[in-house]
Amino acid sequence: MSPRSASVNEELRRRSKERLLQAAVELVGERGYDATTLGDIADRAGSARGLVSYYFPGKRQLVQSAVHRLMHRTLEEALEREPRTGDGAERMARAIDAILGLARDRPVLMRQHMAGLLQAEGFLPCPEQRRLAELLRDTVARHGSRDVDGDYPMLRALLMGAVYAALMPGAPMPVPVLRAELFKRYRLEWEQGVPPDERASGGTGDTDLSRFFGSGPGDQPK
Repeated sequence: MSPRSASVNEELRRRSKERLLQAAVELVGERGYDATTLGDIADRAGSARGLVSYYFPGKRQLVQSAVHRLMHRTLEEALEREPRTGDGAERMARAIDAILGLARDRPVLMRQHMAGLLQAEGFLPCPEQRRLAELLRDTVARHGSRDVDGDYPMLRALLMGAVYAALMPGAPMPVPVLRAELFKRYRLEWEQGVPPDERASGGTGDTDLSRFFGSGPGDQPK
């Protein structure tokens, strides 16, 4: 048997990492952060346990990367769904609905993610987060911002605050109320994006997350 080429090995490594990210999102969403171990994630992904530490310094980095992947792919899907549009107001509405949809449809996962950002190690930059930031910056720019460097952090803060408010144990705010406030700030019409009664929030409620992580059953290079 001839040895695999470098490109095939690289593709296998990529898919292995993708499976770990997907497994982390699934397990934390099902059990919570503390009840999920790196061994559990490796087992769910069908990977050797040593590969987790090879790709990620620790569980917190892995989970943040996994959630940021889900966020940026959910946002990307919402922005580019049919009918595709370049209208800045519609894209802002879709962005807001995508992030609020994650809070509504994946409360355990998003609550654990927000709690992790408040831990001592705090926010951990990663390639997945940078992709999310690029999409939000583009959304701000298309909405007509004359100061993207100032308006992007504000949008990010407002979305994080809305997610936190929607998930606060014991005193959650209804997502439609939070949506109304954000739409008012950005001068959006309620009918834009995906109004809450339509429920189609870019696929965030699906149990099959494989399309967000680029690997599926039997998807192995030859």
